[in-house]
Amino acid sequence: MRSLHTAGAVSARFDDPNLVSHAGLVPVMRLAERAGLGGLADELLTLGTTAGANAGAKVSTIVAGMAAGADSIDDLDIVRHGAMPRLFAGARAPSTLGTFLRGFALGHVAQLQNVATGVLAKLAAHDPRLLGGAGELAFLDIDSKITRVFGAGKDGAAFGYTKVRGLNFLAGCLSSPVCAPVITGTRLRGGQAHSARNAVSFVRANLATARACGATGTLVVRLDSGFYHGEILAAITEAGARFSVTAPQNPSVRAAIAGIGENAWQPIAYARPVYDQDSRTWVRAADVAEIPCTAFANPTRNGQRITARLVVRRVRDTARDATGELFPAYRYQAVFTNTGFDTVTAETHHRGRAGTIEQIFADLNDSALAHFPSGRFAANAAWLALAALAHNLLRAAGSLASRFHANARTATIRAHLVAVAARLARTARTTTLHLPQHWPRADSYLGLFTATHQPDPARRKPRTT
Repeated sequence: MRSLHTAGAVSARFDDPNLVSHAGLVPVMRLAERAGLGGLADELLTLGTTAGANAGAKVSTIVAGMAAGADSIDDLDIVRHGAMPRLFAGARAPSTLGTFLRGFALGHVAQLQNVATGVLAKLAAHDPRLLGGAGELAFLDIDSKITRVFGAGKDGAAFGYTKVRGLNFLAGCLSSPVCAPVITGTRLRGGQAHSARNAVSFVRANLATARACGATGTLVVRLDSGFYHGEILAAITEAGARFSVTAPQNPSVRAAIAGIGENAWQPIAYARPVYDQDSRTWVRAADVAEIPCTAFANPTRNGQRITARLVVRRVRDTARDATGELFPAYRYQAVFTNTGFDTVTAETHHRGRAGTIEQIFADLNDSALAHFPSGRFAANAAWLALAALAHNLLRAAGSLASRFHANARTATIRAHLVAVAARLARTARTTTLHLPQHWPRADSYLGLFTATHQPDPARRKPRTT
């Protein structure tokens, strides 16, 4: 492809009041209205200051900016250009939104999390495809993430295990074997926080959210070894869910692995190679076995005694084999679980945890969570909760648009369905969005637009006779 114009034969002007750069915000924010975003924010947020007035309009503006790709407070001005005032009312300026976020305390962040939970539940009820299959089998993945920050002045910023200054947060993600993950909850913590800090209450809250969103069947909570604690696993069991947690290579786990007979191992071949972090190689085959195991037998540590299955995967250690040892050398990875799946299925399901949670973190890094924008801890916690809300909103929009976008990255949804330029024209009291001719995702955009602009069944008045 090459330009058809020579230098000086083309010019650029920002002077058209009828253009918008993100016409996809029209159906996306209509979907947010149907999910009750503004109303829930007005009802549940009680900041009680002048900055906290009109919370619904301010929260909606931030979410709209994040859906368009804003990753800082100044970037939220993207919803106030061109003909946007003719499409949306009540959009607030970035300075107003910054003041609004700085007015948050941790209690207000909890209220905002309730708003996000309510919106997610309504989105799931509005489109059953969003969490399709979760009513039979669903996975709730809990993990922590450190986001790097710059400047020692940010509240809570510290050097954690990644050796960079950052803020640590917990995230819960709900998915099924046939649907992409949504975020059930977030919690911001200091940069030095270890994985299990405050995790018991967080797991309980996310289990409740998962049930409210339709995960009424078998619910498996998947965790890494940082959450290998008796109190956490007991809380999962008490809630009627199952757990699948990576077991650390402590003496009791190693002793249990040593007790597995050679005849118990069964070979498995991966349809797609699995990257092994320890050896930094791609693994195409392994052996799996299981053995009963009792964890947390010491009553003075980690809560309580729990007996479940230890599902173990072993992979040949080619580096040690090359040294000429007399017997094959293996590396072991163990999963402590009380699920009823067979050995291979239990190991396969747990291995899927990394891909799910890493997809969520990658999506957040590509959008609003590229960095934390404020120096105040509570403001950043509110920003994190709103980033999760915007993620779920885009996920719901993709589910309504097409089968492809139902499982696409949110960055792809944004590029295909939100960042679409349009020119507004008004005739006969009707506003028309004139979109680019031959747009490659036109069918998906129109599918989303049609689905969000049909009469809302929840608001239809019954006929009277």
